[in-house]
Amino acid sequence: MVDNHSYSFFGQKVGLIIQSSSKNEPYIFFRLIKSKNNGSWEKPSIGEGKVIKFSLEEIVWIIRVLDKETNSWSSYHTFKDSKTQISFKWENGEYHKLWIHIGKYSKVLEYAQIKILDLLMKHLLKEKIQFATTPNISKKSNPGVFSSTIVQEEIITNRENLNKNKKFSENNKNSNKIQSIDGIIKGETDKALLIQFDGGTEVWIPKSRIHSSFDKNKNVNQKFMIDDWILEKNKVVT
Repeated sequence: MVDNHSYSFFGQKVGLIIQSSSKNEPYIFFRLIKSKNNGSWEKPSIGEGKVIKFSLEEIVWIIRVLDKETNSWSSYHTFKDSKTQISFKWENGEYHKLWIHIGKYSKVLEYAQIKILDLLMKHLLKEKIQFATTPNISKKSNPGVFSSTIVQEEIITNRENLNKNKKFSENNKNSNKIQSIDGIIKGETDKALLIQFDGGTEVWIPKSRIHSSFDKNKNVNQKFMIDDWILEKNKVVT
């Protein structure tokens, strides 16, 4: 089993390169480049082209499209102030051509390329589930202690954040303003959601402060009705 993968799908105008630099990293890269008018190709080494990092959850959604469980999947990535629209869609609802749109780059794959992409995505997901979800522990450390410490620290952090929000809520109990705001669910506990807002800010929001229904699937852009004070407290809005 190798540690990295790279495979290219090239056409006359657009090239797609799929890369995984290590089986221990829980993500892969899609790199797209275009041919120029002079016949040369964009050079990633000088910042040309487009690169998107896909998480394990997003790989699952790509596989779902490839398995024809759904006709399309779309999302967007936010980096600093830049938003990139992403979509994987079968042409005209048929399963002969797959369109991949990432920002201003569009790449269509035919049957053989689709089959290779399908096998590659499933292999990478299986490989990364095995290796990228295992803590990187030195031989001298105690795995049980390491794992326990991570879980305890996460629980403590979540509890502290919720307690801070609760105290802030008590101090602002007369405020009943609610704001509609776009976000993406990145994590969930019984009492709170980890939401990524525009600009990449991630905040734990108590479910009691969310006044709208929501799709629990991760990485789906959707609207939330949230108490205005908690958004101001966490500097999501000003």
